[in-house]
Amino acid sequence: MTTPVDAVDRSGGAGLRGPLATAIHVSFYVLLATSTARYLTYHGVSGQFVVVVALIAALAALYTFTAVVARREGAWEPWVWPVLTTWAVLVWLAPSFAWCAFPMFFLCTRAYPSRIAYPVVGVLAVLTSLAFFTFSGRSEWAVLVGPLCTGALIVMAYSQIERDGRERVRLLRQVAETRSRLAETEREAGVLAERERLAREIHDTVTQGLTSSLLRLEAAEQIWAQADPRAEARAREDVRVATGTLRENLAETRSLVHHLAAPNLESQPIDAALLAAARTHHPRAELRIVGTPIAIPAEVTHALLRITQSAVSNIARHAHAETVGVTLTYLPDAVALDIFDDGTGFDPAPAGSPSARGGYGLRAMRSRVEQLGGTFTVESTPGEGTVVAAQIPCARGTAA
Repeated sequence: MTTPVDAVDRSGGAGLRGPLATAIHVSFYVLLATSTARYLTYHGVSGQFVVVVALIAALAALYTFTAVVARREGAWEPWVWPVLTTWAVLVWLAPSFAWCAFPMFFLCTRAYPSRIAYPVVGVLAVLTSLAFFTFSGRSEWAVLVGPLCTGALIVMAYSQIERDGRERVRLLRQVAETRSRLAETEREAGVLAERERLAREIHDTVTQGLTSSLLRLEAAEQIWAQADPRAEARAREDVRVATGTLRENLAETRSLVHHLAAPNLESQPIDAALLAAARTHHPRAELRIVGTPIAIPAEVTHALLRITQSAVSNIARHAHAETVGVTLTYLPDAVALDIFDDGTGFDPAPAGSPSARGGYGLRAMRSRVEQLGGTFTVESTPGEGTVVAAQIPCARGTAA
């Protein structure tokens, strides 16, 4: 796959394409034509005319071939040496063609790296200065210095362009590396978030359901061990509830594997789903609705159900509560869920915050709420029960 940095590397100083190349070619042919006219004006068709014309034709043909090869993205750099050699011989025979040196300066800087181009440009500048000084009658010192200054300026300007190009390539590489690292970081963060989400789903469904069923089966086993006929009915009820819970847990596990979706939320209202989830772990749990019911987004409904399951499961396992209440409150721009009990309570300082010291259930509940932009609090005192409260922003929609 081609990257922006690769494209910059291939379009650097070694190319002979684009507006600058066009300007170089046009100036070369214009200067070659005017130099030919000057030569004919001063020397006519006598002397070395045939040799000079042959060199002019050879120079034009070589230069044209070089330009065409470069245009077709071929290896044109080796052909610059024959162009320079032919031009040098032509200048030695007819100094008028020294004017063509200026396009040659650019041609060399485009064709070769700095360590080769700059010395070659220096030699061409000296040769051009001597040619100008020769046909000016050795009386104009400016023509001796002019080509040298021009060559030096071209070298300095092109050197600055190369430095800017290298800096641009470096910055592009840095940006590409930063984007690559950012993409890798985002991928790792996505993997971690997905693992955390799966852990919450499994904890709030499979783990909670199995734990509740295990507690009921253990209680039934202890009752049957007493061989008390009067307690047999209660033991059978515990087994029946545990069996139903296991069936529901199996269905939720299949749903989790297939879609990772909240069970029964599409076929029943949120209040019925919350009450069923609470009574799965505590049969005497009660639900109260406050405010006018509204349509709640699916992700918020899912979070409320999982929080209820996890919180009531914790109550059944740890609180030994007689009363469990769930309150769903519809606010103007949010929905609030409060789960309270009259159980043994606990100190929420070490367990309520998402740290390694607390239970995973509370950390998972807090994480769910915070990911939806809400707030999660736990209020409890040893011996005085517990209140778990969650409030999640929810834009008011149509009445449910």
